Amino acid sequence: MIVVNLDVMMAKRKMSSTELSEHIGITPANLSILKTGKARAIRFSTLELICRVLDCQPGDILEFREEES
Repeated sequence: MIVVNLDVMMAKRKMSSTELSEHIGITPANLSILKTGKARAIRFSTLELICRVLDCQPGDILEFREEES
């Protein structure tokens, strides 16, 4: 499973959801869907903007974990 650690990076950069959504040009509602891991996909262009604004790498935001059975 893919885990989204966007909230962790936002906390490290002391950036609010509203501020990040304004910087990357998506609605706060869509950012919330990304943060909670409920998104089914993310555009590379959106991921690139997030990484640019938060000064991080995609691997800082997305993490693969084995699903427990």
